[in-house]
Amino acid sequence: MPPSTSFSKNLCRIALVIWVVSATILGWLFVKGVTTPSADGRTVVHLAPGERDFVLTEMRQLLQAVHGVVTGVSHPDQAQGNIQAAAAARSAGMVMAVDDNPTLMLKLPLPMKQLGMSVHRDFDELGDAITEGATSQQILQRLSTITTRCLACHEMYQLKEG
Repeated sequence: MPPSTSFSKNLCRIALVIWVVSATILGWLFVKGVTTPSADGRTVVHLAPGERDFVLTEMRQLLQAVHGVVTGVSHPDQAQGNIQAAAAARSAGMVMAVDDNPTLMLKLPLPMKQLGMSVHRDFDELGDAITEGATSQQILQRLSTITTRCLACHEMYQLKEG
């Protein structure tokens, strides 16, 4: 076998090994994120200051959406209140999740990402249900299901810089 063919095969093997190692590391990061255990039993998610601020801002926007839905449901004019509630729900839907930073997403553990995406999807479905005429009780039941996942996430994770 000519030396150049042997060199090419070795180079291909090295490239394949590097690819497999890289894919494994990225897969591990996608599932585990950049985390450590904390003293209070939660998982610490380590983020850069700007990333932490981004996540906390998104959480405040989710809380604003919850407030908008509850305010809409309690509005004296049910039709006007439903318009407000549906708009508030949709503001926290998948449209909010579109601009997520890929680097940030790698740092979050998979269960946290799954909780977050399910909350966004459910807000979209809540907006649809409100538009389709869901009762106040049905709206509040759906909202309770959403906030249960918010509570679960806060009980499981802690965001820290670094």
